[in-house]
Amino acid sequence: MTVTIDKFSGFCWGVVRTIDIAEQELTESNELYSLGDIIHNPMEIKRLGEQGLKTVKHQDLESLKGKTVLIRAHGEPPSTYKKAEELGITIIDATCPVVTKVQERIRKFYLDGYQIVVFGKKDHAEVIGLVGQTNGEAVVVKSVEEIDNVKLDRKTVLFSQTTMDKPTFYKIKEELSKRVKELVVGSIEDEAIGFHAKDTICGQVSGRDKKIREFAKANDVVIFVAGRHSSNGKVLYEITKEANPRTYFIEDIPELQPEWFDGVDTVGITGATSTPQWLMMNVKHAIEEKFVPQLAQG
Repeated sequence: MTVTIDKFSGFCWGVVRTIDIAEQELTESNELYSLGDIIHNPMEIKRLGEQGLKTVKHQDLESLKGKTVLIRAHGEPPSTYKKAEELGITIIDATCPVVTKVQERIRKFYLDGYQIVVFGKKDHAEVIGLVGQTNGEAVVVKSVEEIDNVKLDRKTVLFSQTTMDKPTFYKIKEELSKRVKELVVGSIEDEAIGFHAKDTICGQVSGRDKKIREFAKANDVVIFVAGRHSSNGKVLYEITKEANPRTYFIEDIPELQPEWFDGVDTVGITGATSTPQWLMMNVKHAIEEKFVPQLAQG
């Protein structure tokens, strides 16, 4: 039985950057607070916690006067920065540069009098940050059915949470274009961060669809490793499961089941953009050490 890790899986570059910033700060100080989970993976949070990273919530900011707080890759609304300044909190901004650009573009259109529509999940941290650029006035939709909330008599611009799926985005765009007289699709063309798109969906995330399908079909069994609260993980897992019904979701090694590997020649390991490479490597070693010998003896 051969066990292979998907070479296209693991952290997107925005997450890599955030983790690097946190680790650099932790080498200089043994005290750093992350506003919200730095990443939707409990194993990586535990690893960074052992280095001194503490996770806090917005309501904890009052007790962190004079401390250093990290803004994770998802970003934050302007109100968070204002509150931190009032409390004398030092902010280390690790917002993904792509998310920062989307925030800037939304703010520009909002100030120009446009109605802002965001394709995304209303309670997702990134979307909260995006809506915050509009004084809370942006309309958030996650399906074509929800566009009834959009005012049709206003000039409108459509943006997306960076980790949403392109097909649904363009269905929403097509439907809005039938109803709204003046519709603009928000885009980013930025040489500095190497991002070029006719929408604001991160290609590193949306581009995973095709590759992960191919990887799933190339293996008898797929082990999908991700945090259970990872939005991106849920989407990619469903895609993988559709391509290969023998796909199993785990958060950590103890969840592996021996019967998954009965009569199997090839096992593939993949994960979300928030799944650390070291964790997938540990899963690979666990399968090879715990299950391959058992199968050989059987």
